[in-house]
Amino acid sequence: MTRFLLGAAVAVVVLLAACTSDTDTPERVAGDGCDAALSAWADAGFSVAVAVTAAGEPVCEAGYGLADRDTDRPNTADTVFAIGSVTKAFTAAAVFDLADQGLLSLDDPVGELLPELTGPVRDATLRQLLVHTSGLNGQAGADHEPLSRDDALTAIGAMEPAFAPGTDYVYTNAGYTLLALVVEEVAGGYREHATTRILDGLPSAGFWDGAPAATGDRAVGYLDDGGTGQAGDFAGPHWALDGNGGLAMTMPDLAAWTHALFTGGVVSAESAEAIATPQVDLGDGAAETPGWVSSDASAFGVPFLAAAGGGGDVGHDAVVVWVPEGERVIAVASNGPDVSAEELLAAAGPALVAGDPVPAPDVPGGTVDPGAAAAIVGDYRLDTGGAYQVTHDDDGLRVAARGADAVQALFPPDDPEAVRAHERLVAELLAGETDAGRDELAALDEEFGPVRGAEPAGTAVIEGELRTYVTLDTGEGPLLAWYALNDDGGVEGVEVGTDPPALTLVPDGDGFRPADPAGTGPDVTVAFAGDAVTLTSPDGAVTARRD
Repeated sequence: MTRFLLGAAVAVVVLLAACTSDTDTPERVAGDGCDAALSAWADAGFSVAVAVTAAGEPVCEAGYGLADRDTDRPNTADTVFAIGSVTKAFTAAAVFDLADQGLLSLDDPVGELLPELTGPVRDATLRQLLVHTSGLNGQAGADHEPLSRDDALTAIGAMEPAFAPGTDYVYTNAGYTLLALVVEEVAGGYREHATTRILDGLPSAGFWDGAPAATGDRAVGYLDDGGTGQAGDFAGPHWALDGNGGLAMTMPDLAAWTHALFTGGVVSAESAEAIATPQVDLGDGAAETPGWVSSDASAFGVPFLAAAGGGGDVGHDAVVVWVPEGERVIAVASNGPDVSAEELLAAAGPALVAGDPVPAPDVPGGTVDPGAAAAIVGDYRLDTGGAYQVTHDDDGLRVAARGADAVQALFPPDDPEAVRAHERLVAELLAGETDAGRDELAALDEEFGPVRGAEPAGTAVIEGELRTYVTLDTGEGPLLAWYALNDDGGVEGVEVGTDPPALTLVPDGDGFRPADPAGTGPDVTVAFAGDAVTLTSPDGAVTARRD
């Protein structure tokens, strides 16, 4: 599971602080309570549940959009969402709870608590694992593939460290898998300890997959390619997600738990203070704390802590914010790609920090005329070799890019140097120059036959992360794949056999632009004339002609 950039979480503090209810007890149905601030975004595709509390009391609880499009079941405040990497906050609390009981110390080397663990990570302390300074990089296994306890220990023990413990920082899922394994060892069961102590008093809270399960009606996750996400019926074993991304609950329960955590209701007051204390400087007023990221008052006038997660194969995004001033909590989760929680917050943030009203979504008028669409659908090729496929369906006009040149024109990069650096890391990975790369090539070989090469196919920012596409030459033939890596080359996301990157287009004057209510997508316009399509961005214009 991945987490959002901290900046995106900032906007939710002010955005949902504006949520108020016309009644003393908000009715938990779609649209009530917070509709003055969010109904326009719901109309633009923001499918969400929100909960806001102050001093432990509900201020606003509501849902918008559909939890299930097939049955028209709405999101409500009682809808259950997978919370992704927000799970790490709960795992950190579980470790502190065991420390409160005197069953371990945060300065214990993890190898002393898990004698079967091998490799350099044995010397890392629990404290270093909690704030991502252990040297681990990556994750123990794919989210919804079986991974046993022993296999998780073996995989983590075999990881090549990115640095010596305590000397640097890199965000990693594997470190929190290891912390959950410590809880399993010391408490006699990670899931049992989580349920009986850390999740106690939360009616809906549990695991998305396996038992004890979250209870209540669940939101169906909708992925960027139009498919539905993992439904929570994965049989396990679940050690790829346990500890770092496996929990689920309603937003009111997440808000209630967050207030309890920081006011001494989950761990001791001393531990709650330690969890809230900045420990690793991340720059720009942000710092890592155990399971959270803190922001000081220098940037936005009020200190807060945030935990966020998403980007996995469930199709949910979640953010929770703790504002010590007024003991305020804001929890929000979304289940659709049209406007994700991160995109909404990024779009609303600048205006909200300035004290301006919540901005309306950027929703153009008009629809694509079916007759005009029929005349322009088809395949178009650039002189440099790349190609575009233009299609039309009930969702509108859609253009997909194949080839590095076509992707660059459709998704013009804001930071070309970051794109080049990411592409270098992916090339090193698929050349087998790192332990992560050798592991990836072995997995590809087992599933698809030997990989004889990887041709670059472009890089785009999709769902808030850099994804470098490559065409793999495998034993089963060419396969398109994308990889998302961190700055140290650790794999944060991968999909093999994927569709090419694509955008949905909406009318814009004489041409088209991306359907982008939050205004955070690529800065490109698309115009059709005869048998040609021209894409224009700040980098210039390119023209492709119909095959």
